[in-house]
This record gives sequence, structure tokens and C-alpha cells, in this order.
Amino acid sequence: MTSQQEDFNGIDLYTWATPNGRKVSIMLEELELPYRVFSVDITQGDQHRPEFLAFSPNNKIPAIIDHETGVGMMESGAILMYLAQKTGKLMRSSGEKYWQQMQWLMFQTGHVGPMLGQTHHFVKFNPGKAPYAEERYSKENARLYEVLENRLQERDFICDDYSIVDIATWPWISRYEFQQMNLSDYPRLKTWYLRIAERPAVKRGYAVPKNLLVPIPG
Repeated sequence: MTSQQEDFNGIDLYTWATPNGRKVSIMLEELELPYRVFSVDITQGDQHRPEFLAFSPNNKIPAIIDHETGVGMMESGAILMYLAQKTGKLMRSSGEKYWQQMQWLMFQTGHVGPMLGQTHHFVKFNPGKAPYAEERYSKENARLYEVLENRLQERDFICDDYSIVDIATWPWISRYEFQQMNLSDYPRLKTWYLRIAERPAVKRGYAVPKNLLVPIPG
């Protein structure tokens, strides 16, 4: 990570301490790209400020501005793909392995993220308010864990090699306590989780934005 400076030619990361935000900070750390962090405090409504909406019109974090290319992007999955293509790392460029990664990345963005996010909302933050929703999302949470448990049979990572798929999925599993899940019930998933947790870049990226370097200007 780099501090703010004039003529910065790296990436501005607009983020908060959520699984989706941590996907991108982990990716940036893994790729060793220069970046600086702008905190978007979603508890205070920063995501609705006009200067943020200018390049993240869905008013969600994370978002980036790449000063080297002039590209501004929202949506964590798309950002991971952009950074992988930019560097030629952590994502296959074509062939069967590429499509394998794409299907599991879509599994994360279409199922793991949205469904586990609903578990957080109803089970962690609003317990007792909607028993039907709590049961529904807890069951789906367990089903998705089982899908990953089965997928990790005889492989170290979701698509064999460490890739954007693992980076996208891991921060959501790191919130297993929010989901009232016991990782010991899923031994292969637990081993995968611990293997990734020990990566130095993951440790650094997960801490973002622990130290909120620069608030959104304006």
C-alpha cells in the first residue's frame, strides 16, 4: 500500500471492512500493486455521496479508480477480473481452466455472497425478528458450505490453483461466526480456509481499512 502523493499512478481503492471490500484489498496485496485507501463508511452513508456515485452508481463498495489506465470500476467480481487481466496473474486467460474459474466466480457472486449476506442480516444483526428468514438463510448457508466442502475434495483450492475464485470466496467464509457456522463440520473447507489465512498478502489485505488512511474528499 502506498500513501497519498501527487502524480499518483496507482489504484485508488474505495472500501470498507466487509467481505466484498476485502476481496479487492487482498487481490491488490497479492498482486503487489501500488494503491491507496479511501474509507467509505457505509454506517454513516458515505456510499451515497455524489463524488462516490460518480464512479460507483450502485452506491456499493468496493470501487476503484486506476490512475494508470483511467478506468473506474464498481462490483467486486468485475474488479478482480480487471486486476487479474491487467497483471496476467491469478486468472487463466482462456481455455477450460478459465471457464472453470468463471463458473465458480459466478457461484460466489451469485450465491455465496448474496446468501451469506442475508444470513448476516437476519441471523447476526436482527435475530428473532424474522424466524422464517433466519431458517431459510441458515439452511442455504449450510448448503453452500457443503457445495464448497465437496468441491475441495482432493484439491487445495477451489479451481486447483490459487486464483481470484479463492480470493472472492475466502472473505465470506471468514465471517463464519456471523453465520453461526462451525467450520469443524466441514474439514476440507476448514483446511482450505486456514491455508489461505496464512498467506501474508491475505493478512495484509484483510486488515484494510483497519487504519483508515484518507476519507473520501469533498
